[in-house]
Amino acid sequence: MNTGTVIVMGIIAGGTIFIGLPVGRLAARGRGMRAMLNAITIGVLLFLLWDVLVHAVEPVEAALTAASVAHSASWWPFIGLAALLFLGVGVGLLGLVAYDRWIARRARAPRDPHATSGGVLRLAEPASRLAFLIAVGIGLHNFAEGLAIGQSAAGGELQLAVVLVIGFALHNATEGFGITAPLAGSGRPAPWAQLALLGVIGGGPTLVGTLLGSVVVNEALALVFLALAAGSIIYVLLQLVGVALRMDRGLTMYVGILIGLFAGFATDFVVTAAGV
Repeated sequence: MNTGTVIVMGIIAGGTIFIGLPVGRLAARGRGMRAMLNAITIGVLLFLLWDVLVHAVEPVEAALTAASVAHSASWWPFIGLAALLFLGVGVGLLGLVAYDRWIARRARAPRDPHATSGGVLRLAEPASRLAFLIAVGIGLHNFAEGLAIGQSAAGGELQLAVVLVIGFALHNATEGFGITAPLAGSGRPAPWAQLALLGVIGGGPTLVGTLLGSVVVNEALALVFLALAAGSIIYVLLQLVGVALRMDRGLTMYVGILIGLFAGFATDFVVTAAGV
């Protein structure tokens, strides 16, 4: 498969994340609507965490089975992959903890009243900072998805690659909503430039992963990015749950979580129905 086709596949798979980004322009002022948007985002990210961990653990379990059951390999592949899994999750989680605290300290520091609030991404604002962290976690996840598309294309499995593109494109449409939901609850419309940059951070890695996967097939590399994504999503989920509990909207929160969770699984069923 030529490079141009691979690029188009990566753009389609990652580009649909922009479909959900206009939600950040809603500027939902009602407390109930803000609670619902926050809860739906929690549901979407719960699905993504499950999806990421399932795919990250698969090669580790395969190596364990080969060493302990089939006796067809040594224990070292399992030990290495397990170490990458645990290290990646730890770095993804603690790395975002450290980064978020650093940004928060900078935001609290005295500064020029005429200065910007953190550039295009407006990282000095809590809602914008949370949207950015969600985009980072989703971007790591999408890089691993891009690797899967690229590796399928490199192996000549065109049908599989196309199905993956469709399935991941559907996933990314819901992910775009998840990124900007905190902005919709901030009380003012998010600038288009901010939304565009968040879309690039969240969806752009799909294209990069597709290109890299088309020339490099490396199970450990995919595992590392899945593990990093899992750790970062865990951190963001805890932040969103804290926001949800402070809003204390009762049934609204649980309904929203179910909507987001079911939306994630619905897009996943497209890939499963194709036999992938």
